[in-house]
Formats: sequence, structure tokens, C-alpha cells
Amino acid sequence: MNETAEIAANKHKDYTGAKIGMWLFLFTELFLFFGPFLLYSIFRYRYSTDFINAGSELSLFVGSINTVVLLTSSLSVALSISALQKGNKKLTLLLLGVTIVLGAVFLVNKYFEWDAKIVHGLYPGAEALLSRPKGEILFFGLYFFMTGLHALHVIAGMSVLAVITFFVMRDKVTQSDYVKIENGGLYWHLVDVIWIYLFPLFYLIR
Repeated sequence: MNETAEIAANKHKDYTGAKIGMWLFLFTELFLFFGPFLLYSIFRYRYSTDFINAGSELSLFVGSINTVVLLTSSLSVALSISALQKGNKKLTLLLLGVTIVLGAVFLVNKYFEWDAKIVHGLYPGAEALLSRPKGEILFFGLYFFMTGLHALHVIAGMSVLAVITFFVMRDKVTQSDYVKIENGGLYWHLVDVIWIYLFPLFYLIR
């Protein structure tokens, strides 16, 4: 490699615009959840007893397991970024794979949890739910909508990380060019943060 090419390869890349753009995108994602969170707060105030009764029918154990799973996945994606910055490609790929698998575990747990509620008729529009107090109907409506919206974000995050994993394998994301994995990690952390708010609202309500 001649001197000019070497200088070009090692030239500092300014990713400020990409990072600012990612933060702006994350803020718009937070605003997407603002409306449902506001509705939850209003209905929780108006139908406090109903919300407590409905919340007691959710599995605190499953909710806690999913919380641990997502927190662990946030750690693994953060470690993957650190590994890439240190030039450890194999460890980066391993940690990204672990993160994606943990995301899948979260979704599987959520599927079985939703299925249990559907079997018992506790889903929007079900006759069994419509016969209950209004507050409980609203609670389960918000539960399915907000956790469903969050699950879509988990799927989106897993897809982003899968693409980044491919880029790392093909050396399109490297030790000196890692903004994509950083931004992907930020999106995954957003998924985690949203769940941290959903968990107490639905599972710890007493």
C-alpha cells in the first residue's frame, strides 16, 4: 500500500451526523410510546382498583424473567461494541449472536404469555373480557397494544443486529469503522429502556 492510500485508509471519519441522526430517531420512537403511556396514566388514575385486579392476573415471574433477559442482552450488545473497538472480531460476532438469541427468548416467553391470556379470553374484543369492569377491559387493551408494539421493536432490533452481524463478517463494520454497530446498540438499548417502563406499569402494579 502506498503512502497516500495508507493515509486515506487511516483517515479519521466524522460520524457526528450519523450519531445525531440516530439520537433524533430514538426520540421519535419514544414519542411513539408517549401517547399510550399518557393514556395508561389517565386510566390508571380513574380505574385504580380495576387496574390492580387486572395486573394481578399477569405472571410476575415471566415478566421478571423477560426483564433479566433484556438487561442481559443490553450488556451483551454493549460488550460486542467494546470487543470490536479492541479488534476482536470473533468475540464481537459471538456477543451479537447472544444478543439476537436473547431477543428471541424474550419473544418466545411473550408469545406463551399472550397465548395464556387469549386462552382465558383476556384479549380485546373477547366476550369474557367484555363482561368485566371497564377498567380491566382498558388494562388488557393497553397491555396487548403496548407490549405488542414493544415486541415489534424487539423484532426490528433483532433484524438490525442481524444485518450488522453480516456487515462485521464481511468487514464492512470494523475496528476503525464501527458507527453502525454503535447505532444498532443504541436502538437495542431503547428497546430495553421501554421495557423497563412497561414492566412496573403492568406487572408490579399493586
